[in-house]
Amino acid sequence: MVNDYSDFIQGIKRRTGIDLSLYKEAQMKRRLTALYEKKGYTSFHDYYMTISTDEGHMAEFLDRMTINVSEFYRNYKRWDVLETQILPRLLKGKGTLKVWSAACSTGEEPYTLAMMLSNYLPLSRLDILATDLDRNALQRAEHAIYPERSLSEVPAEIKHKFFTSEGPLYKVKEEIKSAVTFKQQNLLADSFEKDFDLIVCRNVLIYFTEEAKDHLYKKFNESLKTGGVFFVGSTEQIFNPGQYGFQSEDTFFYKKI
Repeated sequence: MVNDYSDFIQGIKRRTGIDLSLYKEAQMKRRLTALYEKKGYTSFHDYYMTISTDEGHMAEFLDRMTINVSEFYRNYKRWDVLETQILPRLLKGKGTLKVWSAACSTGEEPYTLAMMLSNYLPLSRLDILATDLDRNALQRAEHAIYPERSLSEVPAEIKHKFFTSEGPLYKVKEEIKSAVTFKQQNLLADSFEKDFDLIVCRNVLIYFTEEAKDHLYKKFNESLKTGGVFFVGSTEQIFNPGQYGFQSEDTFFYKKI
């Protein structure tokens, strides 16, 4: 019988394969408690009994437990380093790059990558993999329609070149959309593809336990080619990159050695 948070996370793992014990407990409990109280439940037991038998409630739960906060060119100075320093090295002597946007949320990040790479390569040569746990977020990413606030850091010339305005909303043009392939993936449980030149995983690792991060750093390293780069968020600096086979190339950029 599910009667507390521990039993709740065991039930969720059995039903969905998602291991909530690998997320920081205080943050996850706070988020989910707010959700079930808003719905009128008084315990994890009562909430679990509903979501385990109702697909709509389960979908809402999965959407709430994932963190979908994103925007184009988020933390613009880091993207400038990627464009002017990291990409030229990675592209040296190559006709394309194998790129993965992990935990891509609603798509702003992989589309930013496509826009940036279009300065170096024809879009027809790009096939950026973008993955996320949240199926609803991926559907929104595939629709590629965003409010103006998501474009607050987009340079004016990029906005004009790669978006069309639809009233208060902006739609990513097809040439950019076609350069990205979206797939559902559980980072903590699923296997990773290999031989990436660049992996971008920003602003999600902070929600995981130290044990889970240790596991993921090793998996990301194994998925990169030697010399490939792992790009993390502005609160996710790796303080001991050598432990995972990385060396720091710039702030928040780690090269596989």
